[in-house]
Amino acid sequence: MCGIIGLVAKNPVNQAIYDGLTVLQHRGQDAAGMVTCDGSKLYLRKDNGLVRDVFHTRHMLNLKGNMGIGHIRYPTAGCSSSAEAQPFYVNSPYGITLAHNGNLTNADVLKEDLMRDDLRHLNTNSDSEVLLNILAHELNAIGKHRNELESSDIFQAVKKLHQRCKGGYAAVAMITGVGILGFRDPNGIRPVIFGERKTDIGTEFIIASESVAIDALDFELLRDIEPGEAVFISVDGELHTQLCVDKPNYSPCIFEHVYLARPDSIIDGISVHKARLRMGELLAQKILRVYPEHDIDVVIPIPDSSRTAALPLANELGVKYREGFVKNRYIPRTFIMPGQNIRKKSVRQKLNAIDLEFKDKNVLLVDDSIVRGTTSREIVQMAREAGAHKVYVASAAPPVRYPNVYGIDMPSATELIAYDRTVEEVAEIIGADWLIYQDIEDLINSARKGNEEIENFDTSCFTGEYVTGDVSADYLAQIESLRNDSAKQLQNADEGLTDLTENR
Repeated sequence: MCGIIGLVAKNPVNQAIYDGLTVLQHRGQDAAGMVTCDGSKLYLRKDNGLVRDVFHTRHMLNLKGNMGIGHIRYPTAGCSSSAEAQPFYVNSPYGITLAHNGNLTNADVLKEDLMRDDLRHLNTNSDSEVLLNILAHELNAIGKHRNELESSDIFQAVKKLHQRCKGGYAAVAMITGVGILGFRDPNGIRPVIFGERKTDIGTEFIIASESVAIDALDFELLRDIEPGEAVFISVDGELHTQLCVDKPNYSPCIFEHVYLARPDSIIDGISVHKARLRMGELLAQKILRVYPEHDIDVVIPIPDSSRTAALPLANELGVKYREGFVKNRYIPRTFIMPGQNIRKKSVRQKLNAIDLEFKDKNVLLVDDSIVRGTTSREIVQMAREAGAHKVYVASAAPPVRYPNVYGIDMPSATELIAYDRTVEEVAEIIGADWLIYQDIEDLINSARKGNEEIENFDTSCFTGEYVTGDVSADYLAQIESLRNDSAKQLQNADEGLTDLTENR
């Protein structure tokens, strides 16, 4: 996953984009970038690292202009080189920059088309550069000069883009001296929203991955960009919107509500916080059905994102809720970190148990999800070492058995702990006395209750059903070869880089 933001304002936007990226930092810690526009000039800064490490005073002073876009990266395709930090830029036509969250499932085919038929050169392995060049090609095909370009022309280019691109994607693009464009794939898999702020000198607009960025910058949330819709904001602050597909299929990613999004965000009209509260309540009800005579003494969340579900779960069970782990916030995310030994060490560095909350107790550990199982196995062992009598584990999400191909870099299928295993087998591997997962129906109901107009969610990592309908066994085998531990270790060795991501 990644985070994107775009602003058209009446004053310089560099600080606002910086602040917005900082609020969205949970969506990516690998790299950050910003490009601003002042008249016909662009100013770009991007590099590997956190927002606070990439942008220093000297960079901020040089990021001039009242319009700009920003990006934070959590790599899902391509490599971890700083060359793949976003936004990306292409000169023809007009000078276009783009920041993207998601993954194109037909990126390889599009690359061939761009180089063979569209005569465009690609500098990286990133599908975001592919998306940018598709947009640039379709705008160029319109054949108008920059000062002749109208919103209808831009929407026509997005319509052509949707016809060519498959997968899950949300993007912001800036056309130099013209305006900012935001668009979302026809299934609405990845989130993107927009808002406005009225000032004495005119209305300012923002596009961002999550509502929390809009709130933090004191904008008013207007709404989500609809599946297949495009939003264009001219440099003068005029807002235009248009649906650019004939038959959108509203299927947002449910994993945003499980883990990815901040709890104080509202995505697709659904409060992430309330969805997680409902997940905890429904999971508790399942525990009472399956283990009506349970002997749980205390419920302890695995910080941070499981806290919201763990509290109502404890209340529903009538059991004490306690904080039993202290988290070191300076250890970055690790669930795509290559190598089991590195992941195990990272878990021990990241969490430490408070012994008195575990000693001689039957403990229920609650996590938002279990992906590789490395974290769960280490934490169960930590609970036992802290003196727990019995250790049970509950997951607020169903078993993750399939890779996500729409912008979340979950590991290859064979490295998912629940892949081709029963619940009992997973419990044995992580060392739990018993393990219980959320039912898929309850997870869907937890989210849908916030917006009953959404009939479908992308639940592919739980069910193996991919909403775009183009994910073949060959494609899954391809991403398996790119995402497994050995491939990532080799890639990082070749690049001389250290992976900055996290293990779950």
